[in-house]
Amino acid sequence: MDVTDKGEILTAKKHIARTDGYLDILVNNAGQVGPCSHWMSDNDSVGNHDPESFGMGLFQEDQGEWEDIFAINAYSPFFVTSAFMGLLAEGATRHGAWTANVINITSMSASIKVSQGHFAYNAAKAANTHLTKMFATELARRKIPVRVNAIAPGVFESEMTRDLLQENGADNVAQGMQPVPMGRAGGVNEMAGTALWMASSAGGYLNGEEILIDGGFTTVNPSRY
Repeated sequence: MDVTDKGEILTAKKHIARTDGYLDILVNNAGQVGPCSHWMSDNDSVGNHDPESFGMGLFQEDQGEWEDIFAINAYSPFFVTSAFMGLLAEGATRHGAWTANVINITSMSASIKVSQGHFAYNAAKAANTHLTKMFATELARRKIPVRVNAIAPGVFESEMTRDLLQENGADNVAQGMQPVPMGRAGGVNEMAGTALWMASSAGGYLNGEEILIDGGFTTVNPSRY
């Protein structure tokens, strides 16, 4: 489904309600990057040395692309989670309180204080992080037995990063002040294993948390942690 289209979200909800009648796990994984200001990583660019050029360089970013990135990275997890809440609660009724859960895929970029050349992406992922915490709080206040947590990946291979990783490696994807301490991108088992732990009974006491799996990137670069 198109997660930015409320009509398609409701169509998917009705399909699952008809075929299964409940939902155990919802993973909000859709995301994209952009707009980017690649000149920020060029030390010779006048934009990195002159205040007026720096400001106007950022001002040239497309406002519509900002709206698109928030629609996918922030609006969609809000509306998809909201739409599927009743089915998730039904899953918790069938399999035990708090067994149903939402996993939002945020990003280490939500916590990194350097922009990495993409202010919009980082800001939208930070919004997703806070949505995770607000949902967990508001559901708990209402005794809706659905857990909401987030995974914040660092550099992993995906459709968004594959080409850049193959060309330039993890550090050029991360765009930090310091390199990734582990010296590599994360592996599929490290992502899947984290999700399985969060969704299973082993993670059954986890709620309202964001788990960073970034190879130590936020330990050596300015971040909120």
